[in-house]
Formats: sequence, C-alpha cells, structure tokens
Amino acid sequence: MSGENTLTPTEKFNLISRNLQEVLGEDKLKEILTKKDLSLYWGTATTGRPHVAYFVPMSKIGDFLRAGCEVTILFADLHAYLDNMKAPWELLSLRTDYYEAVIKAMLKSIGVPLEKLKFVRGTDYELSKEYTLDVYKLSSLITEHDAKKAGAEVVKQVDHPLLSGLLYPGLQALDEEYLKVDAQFGGIDQRKIFTFAEKYLPQLGYQKRIHLMNPMVPGLTGGKMSSSEEDSKIDLLDAPAVVKKKLKKAFCEPGNIQDNGVLAFVKHVLLPIYKSEKGFVIPRNEKNGGDITYQTYEELEQAFAKQDLHPADLKGAVEIYINQLLEPIRKTFEEPKLKKLAESAYPTKKTKQEAVADVITPSKLDIRIGKIVEVSKHPEADSLYVEKIDLGEEQPRTIVSGLVNYVPIEEMQDRMVLVLCNLKAAKMRGIESQGMVLCASQEEPKAVEPLQPPANAKPGERVIVENYQDGEPDAVLNPKKKVWEKLQVDLKTSSDLIAQWQGNNLITLSDGGLITCKSLKNVPIK
Repeated sequence: MSGENTLTPTEKFNLISRNLQEVLGEDKLKEILTKKDLSLYWGTATTGRPHVAYFVPMSKIGDFLRAGCEVTILFADLHAYLDNMKAPWELLSLRTDYYEAVIKAMLKSIGVPLEKLKFVRGTDYELSKEYTLDVYKLSSLITEHDAKKAGAEVVKQVDHPLLSGLLYPGLQALDEEYLKVDAQFGGIDQRKIFTFAEKYLPQLGYQKRIHLMNPMVPGLTGGKMSSSEEDSKIDLLDAPAVVKKKLKKAFCEPGNIQDNGVLAFVKHVLLPIYKSEKGFVIPRNEKNGGDITYQTYEELEQAFAKQDLHPADLKGAVEIYINQLLEPIRKTFEEPKLKKLAESAYPTKKTKQEAVADVITPSKLDIRIGKIVEVSKHPEADSLYVEKIDLGEEQPRTIVSGLVNYVPIEEMQDRMVLVLCNLKAAKMRGIESQGMVLCASQEEPKAVEPLQPPANAKPGERVIVENYQDGEPDAVLNPKKKVWEKLQVDLKTSSDLIAQWQGNNLITLSDGGLITCKSLKNVPIK
C-alpha cells in the first residue's frame, strides 16, 4: 500500500479482528503488532468457479491490507487435486490463472490497493525436496484418526478415503512454515486443521502460528454457499438478470434472521464496503414510506426481525449493491484473453473423469444384507415398523419401514433383508430412518414382500447388480440428481422371482448368490 500506515497497534488489531468469529493466539497477535506489521496468508483450493461469497474473505483481506499487513494469497492447486480430484490435473494451471485474475478484479472492485499483496501457487514450493521430506516426517507423527478429524469439515468424507485426502491437513499445516507467515486466515470450518497445525508443527521444530477465523456465511438457499449448487450462489460473471432471478429465489423469510444468506451477505460484505456517512440505503417506493437508511447492521437486523423491513425491499437493495460489485468484474472479463481463460478453465464439455463420475449406474447404490435384531411399531404411525438392523457396522441402524399391513411383527424379528444404505437419512414421523428395506411391491391387489437374501448370506455383505460390479457406491446418493429415482424404475422381479435391474440379476458380491422374492412376479422393487 502506498504511504506509511499511521494506525496505532490497537487500531490495527481492531481492524484485523473485526467481524471474525474467533482468533487463536490473540495475545501473540497484539505483541507482534507492537513491533511490526503482521504477515499472514489465506489459501483457496482452485476447484469450482469463485462466486460472490468470496467477497467475504476478500473484504477481510481488505481490512488486513488497510491495517498494514503483508498478505499472501495461496492458490492451493495441489490441494485441489488431492481433495478427491475436485480439479482434474490437466486443468489445474488454467484454474489457478482464472482465480488470480478474478481475485485481482474483486479486490479492485472494492477499492483495495494491491501493493502489499502477493500470490503464490502451492506447486511453486510443495514439490520441493525439503517440503516433501517434511511431508514424510509428518506422516510418521500423525495418526489416521487425527488426519481424518482435522479434515472433517473441509475434505470430502467417504467410507474409504483416499490417502490423498488424509495428507491434505498436513500439507496445509506445512504451508504456514514454508510461506514464513505469522498467521493463517480462513473460515471457522478450518478450525480443526488450524488446531492440528498448532499440535504438529512444533513437533517438527517449527513455531505455532496465529489463526484468524471468519464465520461461515450461509448461501442464498440457507445452507453453505457452494460452487456445486447453482441456486445457492451468484457467479462473479452472472448478468444482472441472473442476479435478480437468484436473489428472488433466495431464502429470506420475513422476520427470520437465522440462516438468512441475504442478511449475512449484507453484514459481512456490503456494509463494510459501502457504509459511509450516508449509511446503508434501502430504496423503497414512496407509498411504502420511501427510502430508509441504516447506520449499523444491528439496526438493519432489528428492523428485519420486527418485520419493519420487508424481504423484497432488502433483496432489491442487495441486488443493486451486488451489481455494483460485479459490474467492473464483468467488464474486466470482456477482454478476449480473459474470456477465453474462463472458457478453458471451466469447459462446458466435461473431462473424461468428470463424465464417468456423472454416469448413473447401479454401482452407485450401497445395498447390503441386513438382519433385523429388534422391531417395534412406530409410536406415532400405525402402519410403520421401527427396526434395528445389523448391517455389519459397529451399531445396528435404525430404519423405518411401512410393512405393518403386509408382514406380521413376529415374521420381522431376526429376518434377513436387503437394505439400501446410502439414501440421505430422513425423519419419518419424528424418527430418523437411516436407510430403506428393499421390497417387491404390487399395486393390484396391493401386496408388499421384503426381498430375500441367499440362505448363507451374512449381515453387512454387499449386493451388486451383475455386470455392474466396477466402482464404489456413493457415500450418499445425491437427492438433487435423483440418483435413486432414476435407477429404481428399472428394478423389478422377474417371472422366476429373481430381483433384477434391466434384466441383470442382483447378486451377493462374495459368491454371486441370487436375491429373490417369495411370490410377486414382474413387479417393481422399491
């Protein structure tokens, strides 16, 4: 930044820490500020396209730079590949170039000078001999339990994780040392990685760093703003009409200030950027009282909670402010070179690896043999059983089934069944069901029969569709892609009472034993 920073250490601390959810090492931070400017880094894995939620860390980076901090932005390209290959290797360099161009445009759009900011790629130093040796040293200290726990909020969790995902937290810890910073900045979802770094870096003889954590800001649909959920985020290159459409669908219930992504965006991005002596202006029709101005977020939130501020008026103001933020970015990316970069880094045509992952085949289903070890009627629903089913796991799963009118309770106890285990858990009249018992189902006359495993089947044994044994099941079937619904239409019993998918038999993985039905022929399985 041009010119000498004249802020006092206290003023710098207040600017650095405002709107953060937590600071680990606050005393050390204050001590450093009495002696010199703080050096810190923020890392981002170069996976999906950055969206407007990136203005949350960018506005804090603006605070850091105004406080005189030396800020490094790390493009964690190697991490992006290691996290279940979210970024294909052949696109890593292009996506890193795209991220750098976008982030520079974002910072310029909010008036942040870039003189004390530098950009580093993980692959610039993470492939060095020294770094690699430290990775091996860390691997001799870290337990699998600690590695999984540290990455629980950040790395995609699956039943059988790849080794790359277990390495991820250790690499992020080492980045602090190799970037020679005083502190690391990230979201509160990074907290377990930060405490992991504080535990293990000293064991390599490296110092413990300060950790600065932003709160998690809900997306427009109420949950986390995600690159993979189109309606939950506004892309930085979205046209004004698209911004309007997405904000119209955003979750913003009258009077509700919880999980409200629109309010959260105002608090963490728009107010810090746009609030001036004029305050934060909400344009309104004269018949609705005319424009209204708020000097603080607390005033705005209180007005919304009391329903003095209508969601439509709030969304209208946010739309104006977001488009002011995005307009210079859109113009920057009208340059032919950057337009081509955006198209190359995020091609419409999927890579071979991505295309294979998107093909919906029965190998995505996690079907297992289960044994009902306990069964009772649902206390709130006469037609439902609540079953405890042994699926070869540490504890039996609770599963709710609508079988009361079709199978007597005494026939359910100790019965062997087939269970679809990777449906998203759902509450059924107040009790969470962690799977579904697969049954043959006939409409006229109405009849339902649980499928029958082979006589020698054991709890936990996997069931597959013949000729579709390649590939691991999804951890959880994506309800938005309707994976189960698309596969279920081709699940039927044959005229020989054999369970099939598109004419291919359902069999046990261990010995190819057939899955059958007692009496219902040529009917759907669901």
